[in-house]
Amino acid sequence: MQVLQGSLVALVTPLLKNGDVDYESLSSLLDWHIANETDGIVSVGTTGESATLNVKEHIEVIDYSVKYVQNRIPVIAGTGANSTDEAIELSLEAKLKGADYVLLVTPYYNKPNQKGLLAHYEKIANNVDIKQILYNVPSRTACDLKPETVSILSEHKNIVGLKEAVDDIERIKELVKISNNSYDFAILSGDDPTFMNALIEGAHGVISVAANVIPKSISQICKLIREDNIVEAKKLNEFNNNIYRLLFVESNPIPVKWMLTKMGMIENSIRLPLIELDETYHDEILSELNKLKLI
Repeated sequence: MQVLQGSLVALVTPLLKNGDVDYESLSSLLDWHIANETDGIVSVGTTGESATLNVKEHIEVIDYSVKYVQNRIPVIAGTGANSTDEAIELSLEAKLKGADYVLLVTPYYNKPNQKGLLAHYEKIANNVDIKQILYNVPSRTACDLKPETVSILSEHKNIVGLKEAVDDIERIKELVKISNNSYDFAILSGDDPTFMNALIEGAHGVISVAANVIPKSISQICKLIREDNIVEAKKLNEFNNNIYRLLFVESNPIPVKWMLTKMGMIENSIRLPLIELDETYHDEILSELNKLKLI
């Protein structure tokens, strides 16, 4: 699927100091990403603090983003939940608001088995007629969506892709085979440090945290790989390696929000139970931002 390729940013949700959504900064971020060749916006995914925005805020941010982007690039709404009915409700709302896709993280905490995951995703797909991307991130959810389950789900007309955040190149190869055997099913990396290797193996793109701070660079790596210019892609990716590491020294999105604050893009505000980046990391991150000419 052509639209599901390249650099898709897992966009932060900017907040004011009082905790309200900062729509002025959100507008600026959306414009900045479009100007810097980001290929798609993920609105209120896990990086966008979906776990701590209430349902009303969640839907309002998706609605605002869709209206502001005005079809310039696709908007993917994060609508996953550990309640199947809630995921359906959010996905229906995202469709009504005009989102192009929804992104459905595996149910967290419940720890369903593969049959449960199959039933969960099939029920959503059967009840909401919108293009759906599965999202597997077992390091955060304690739930692993296995390739054999993905293979079955890829046959549903409404399920069009997978964001895979497991650092396992053999799994990526297996998923790419599933994609090659399916109609219109995209594999997207969800792991910044290894996304380039996934693309070399045939993945279609990345849903990236790093794209929040280096959007043009992530987009360029994707384009270079599509052009089979692996040598230049590797050079650019190597230059970014330290920022990939620093983005995850504490729970996402703590570091990326602190970086964006230092870049003058947003206020440094995050919802509890997450708190501001520990000062232990400040100097190293500032040094890296300087090296990348981001401040």
